[in-house]
Amino acid sequence: MRMYDLITKKKQGGTLSETEIREMIAGFTEGTVPDYQMAAMAMAIYFQGMTREETAWLTDAMAHSGDTVDLSMFGKWTADKHSTGGVGDKTTLIVAPIVAACGLKVAKMSGRGLGHTGGTVDKLESIEGYRSSLSQEEFLAQVERVGLAVIGQTGNLTPADKKLYALRDVTATVDSIPLIVSSIMSKKLAAGSQTIVLDVKAGSGAFMRDGKSAGVLAREMVAIGKACGRKMAAFVTNMDVPLGKNIGNSLEVIEAIGVLKGEIHGDLRTLCLHLAAAMISLGLEMDFETALQQATACLEEGRAFEKFTAWIEAQGGNVEWVRNPSQFPGAAHIMPVRAERDGYIALMNTEQIGLCAGLLGAGRVRKEDAVDFAAGIVLRKKTGDYVQAGDVLAELHTNIATILPEAEKCFQTAVLIQNAQPEALPLIMERID
Repeated sequence: MRMYDLITKKKQGGTLSETEIREMIAGFTEGTVPDYQMAAMAMAIYFQGMTREETAWLTDAMAHSGDTVDLSMFGKWTADKHSTGGVGDKTTLIVAPIVAACGLKVAKMSGRGLGHTGGTVDKLESIEGYRSSLSQEEFLAQVERVGLAVIGQTGNLTPADKKLYALRDVTATVDSIPLIVSSIMSKKLAAGSQTIVLDVKAGSGAFMRDGKSAGVLAREMVAIGKACGRKMAAFVTNMDVPLGKNIGNSLEVIEAIGVLKGEIHGDLRTLCLHLAAAMISLGLEMDFETALQQATACLEEGRAFEKFTAWIEAQGGNVEWVRNPSQFPGAAHIMPVRAERDGYIALMNTEQIGLCAGLLGAGRVRKEDAVDFAAGIVLRKKTGDYVQAGDVLAELHTNIATILPEAEKCFQTAVLIQNAQPEALPLIMERID
């Protein structure tokens, strides 16, 4: 196989064979295919696309380019979820214990936040003592004993995807559906779960800005997952508004605990129940409505909170913080942001609000940046709410007093207040089975 010939073939709109794709990925992982040729291939794919079969072969080849997690000891009762990223998205903290309490095994690897989006590992590490790194033996033993473990991604999971994404990032080929699908799904396949549910965000705080594009991506990922032997479902959900009210690591854990304790209702709870129901429906082979009833009962009866507590304790977290979230260290400075006029909140630029939380210390620009677990934003009003001049829109939490004027300006410009009440947008735009 000559890489030059494969680039030419794809550039001219041809279809690559399974053997060609697997040899290409193997060579790229080993270093015999140089970066400049793989970058050229990524650009050819960007313009010419790939068939569903090509995308499935590419996904599977990248999934097996490094370590994989063997969950066969748990049979078909393993379930995982993936979100394409958003602001205030702490669903794993709620969904995983619901699903585990209903009888499935959740062996999950999650990432850290970058840019305007948060990361599950950062949120969990805001709990004193939580260990996000476990050996494979510890990881599997905890899943067997507790039914649930969440760790950071291992160093050699899908190395081909890591290398290819780095090239896509600097060659303007990130927004290619086949390459997005193969990137996301290769990591999910390598993680080993038999049931996978996707939460594909659409809106100002999401990578996919509109519901139609998000739906295309969701359907492709579901199809590729099925082609690779997994049970799949997806939701397209609204990220034109931050999810829940708390943005920032410990703030989001506190809100998740409130949902698990039955103290908080609203959009976050609703979405978590639907994601959990899809995982239970596929994993335990029952209809969706029955699964939704089981998930709701698990939450309302306190079994999900008990499972959350057992999970955090198993990974070294301080369960006293879970039982009494007031023990989480708070920010030294809390500043209210007030409405400058009367009217309805017509829209919120969710990406900008996420970047505002980053200014306060809650996020990172580079992977090696540190985060301030106490920093973030608590929303007091959201899109569609009526406000009067002087009403508190949000509270900014930070340990950096000097950043507050800039952060306040950033938040104010992210919120548009108008006279007319905006049309309500659905939380769940589409469900794909």
